[in-house]
Amino acid sequence: MPADRLPARGTPRGVAVLMTCHNRRERTLAAIASVYAQTGLPAGTRCTVHLVDAGSADGTADAVRAAFPATDVLTVGADVHWGTGTRIAATRADPAAHVLWLNDDVVLDPGALTALLDTAAPLDRPAVAVGAMRSGDGTRTTYSGYRLAPARHRPPALRRIEPDPGNAQPCDTCNGNAVLVTAAARHILGDLDPAFPHRLGDHDYGLRARRAGIPLLLAPGHVGTCDDNTHALAGTSAEPGLDVRTALKRLASVREQPPAPWWRYCRRHLGPWAPLVFCSPYVKTALRRRPGAWPQHPTAPLRADP
Repeated sequence: MPADRLPARGTPRGVAVLMTCHNRRERTLAAIASVYAQTGLPAGTRCTVHLVDAGSADGTADAVRAAFPATDVLTVGADVHWGTGTRIAATRADPAAHVLWLNDDVVLDPGALTALLDTAAPLDRPAVAVGAMRSGDGTRTTYSGYRLAPARHRPPALRRIEPDPGNAQPCDTCNGNAVLVTAAARHILGDLDPAFPHRLGDHDYGLRARRAGIPLLLAPGHVGTCDDNTHALAGTSAEPGLDVRTALKRLASVREQPPAPWWRYCRRHLGPWAPLVFCSPYVKTALRRRPGAWPQHPTAPLRADP
């Protein structure tokens, strides 16, 4: 982003909401409706929505165009996943705007965007504001920011942060469900790394921000609702009854732990632990599929999915 495209200090900037969807029409409509229902925004703030529809067969794109004509909708192939879709959406946004990554299954609270903008303030500085999500029944946190917990004799781990109701908290990386990146931070970091077509891109971005000295802050409280899918095993490498080959094939797919992006992430952020951590999910999956092995559980070393 050229420096001459950045507005002068104090000038209101737009917020470009970047979304990717696939066959979740009703959820996508609810997510976009929650964007247009935001309240308390600073005077002069213009909010635009850029939706990349990844080949939905359920009429999502047409439904969004009909319900929200101001939304920028682009239909691409079904092989486009969250990371790639978010990057495509970013190319259609004002390069001088702040951007909000938003999952298509998130319903924002009415004051969510204001809370994220307040957390990132002053908005002319590089900053990343993370919004924590609550479950649909309101009983627990599902997605949030993370702190890096180094250890002497084992690989570092990411510990999820519970949001404080009244205060922002520093974090080291984040889930990408609802994340505001200020224009100044985007100028330094760019958008999501194209090496991560689906998972890991959010964690990588947060850790790169940390390395660059850019504040990564978890907004107070929860900013929206988004159920997780940690117990949805059907169709994944953790589905019961799979043989080793099938389980490893699923694990290595773009939706789970593809080797090339995973190795890039490990090499970039894990130093001498990179080879061990890289091999871990594949070895564990193979061992757990042996006859008589212990029950299979999904693993997510050093990352949590958006």
